[in-house]
Amino acid sequence: MASGSLKRIYAVFNKDTKSELRTRYSISAIFLFILTTITMIAISAANEKLNPAISAGILWVILFFSAMTGIAKAFVSEEERGTGLLLKIYTSNEAVYFGKLLFNILLCLLLNIVSALFFLLINSQLIVQEPLIFIYMLILGSLGLASGTTLISAIIARANVKGALFPVLSFPILLPLIVAGIGLTKLSFEGGSFSDAKSDIILMLAYSGVLIPASYILFDQIWEE
Repeated sequence: MASGSLKRIYAVFNKDTKSELRTRYSISAIFLFILTTITMIAISAANEKLNPAISAGILWVILFFSAMTGIAKAFVSEEERGTGLLLKIYTSNEAVYFGKLLFNILLCLLLNIVSALFFLLINSQLIVQEPLIFIYMLILGSLGLASGTTLISAIIARANVKGALFPVLSFPILLPLIVAGIGLTKLSFEGGSFSDAKSDIILMLAYSGVLIPASYILFDQIWEE
């Protein structure tokens, strides 16, 4: 990838980052959603100790819906502000896709870290027995959530029911990632060995490795419509 392309990708990424930091509407709403959801779960569970499998599933429900709230704005905001046409004129499709993807990966990583910290803080009886497996889950989960949904956010940008359509379209595509992510999370809570986690780690890496180039190939046609 030429240095000119990298500069254009960074320009798109930088634009999205500055726009989000300037308004903070999306980030604030997502953090409020995360805090409210985890607090309600903690109140419902009260003093009951959740087993690792249930805890892993609950955490991934939070990760999924926080990602749906954040990533949905990637292209919707361009349509709402009327800046989509400017991006098409002044930069390449490659720069738009990879710039948005990079922003979504970092946004997902931030949301996942905050969600996990809140979840573990409020559920103090839950202990991560294998921190390395948990870190792998957060990083690969963020990469997978972003790579699996960046293209979908471009597809639904002009739809009338964006909010409802995005998770409906995303869930079937993200299901293999979610299953592997829950498996890794459960292992990290139970203290499983790294060899036990290897298959889920490979699956999550392969998932992103397939989705990113496939989405890039399809992006040209969707973005130019």
